[in-house]
Amino acid sequence: MADILNEVYEPGFLDSSYGFRPGRNARQVVRYMDQTIMTRKVNEVLEADIKEFFDNVDHDWLMTFLGNDIEDKNFLRYIKRFLIAGVMEDGQQQASDRGTPQGGLISPILANVYLHYVLDWWFEACIKPKLEGEAYYVRYADDFLMLFQYEKEAKWVMAKLSQRLKAFSLELAEEKTRILPIGRYKGTKEDFDFLGFTFYNTKTREGKYRLGVRTSKKKLKAKKRAAKAWLKAQGNKPISETMKTLALMVRGHCNYYGVNGNFLCIQKYWKYLKYETYRMLNRRDQKGKLPYSKFLRIWNDSVPKPHLTKDIWHWQPKTI
Repeated sequence: MADILNEVYEPGFLDSSYGFRPGRNARQVVRYMDQTIMTRKVNEVLEADIKEFFDNVDHDWLMTFLGNDIEDKNFLRYIKRFLIAGVMEDGQQQASDRGTPQGGLISPILANVYLHYVLDWWFEACIKPKLEGEAYYVRYADDFLMLFQYEKEAKWVMAKLSQRLKAFSLELAEEKTRILPIGRYKGTKEDFDFLGFTFYNTKTREGKYRLGVRTSKKKLKAKKRAAKAWLKAQGNKPISETMKTLALMVRGHCNYYGVNGNFLCIQKYWKYLKYETYRMLNRRDQKGKLPYSKFLRIWNDSVPKPHLTKDIWHWQPKTI
């Protein structure tokens, strides 16, 4: 069912949508954000959050959207059954008349269909034509940002956005929704988090404007905490197995966060893993303290060094 839905909708989804789509990922969003703010007339960023989106998808509206593009009534009937099947909690079935079950195999594509009509198409067809300045929009799953040239237009769209979401049984998380001055004409120290990264105004060594991108402190702290807990649970497992997993952790971290300008942050994570691994091995070594020189040989032979994996600077977004 997910494959069929993707075949139906993938050709019609807009370029502004990145989440849960073939050939698209979060790092492409980071690249798009960097180059759009660096090369376009962007001065304001509308950072918004939909409150409990997956729990509040309106089934009637979703079926209406699907009915616009799919004529097979039997197929639509099965989707409806999937939506109302509910979930199991403590051995009891809980029926549901709204939302899409998180973890359901077709939930991501259904979420994209819903927000394609509620946000993507609305911004492109109904909002941008009414604006005097430049405006851009990008979405990953239910996380999205809107970029504007003029503050007054950002405020106007924020008011319209709240009305638009309410019309489809959704609600803005007011405490997480704000307009920030970001861009080469804004000398502020404001920053915002998106998809695990923090974006902020900074300058190059030559004094030119640069949009800074780094791992968000919240995400880095959470990953360190998880790594420390995992290392404590290793017990008496073979060192070779532990090192293989650590190598995968470093590669995975670099594959996601290894973008231009973020080397120091990925290096911090790498150094933290190194330090905590040495501590863990020392605690379980019954023969006494593990010589650091011996640990270094094991570490350097097993775990790759921190490295950048994605060039987000030497690329140009599509002309709009």
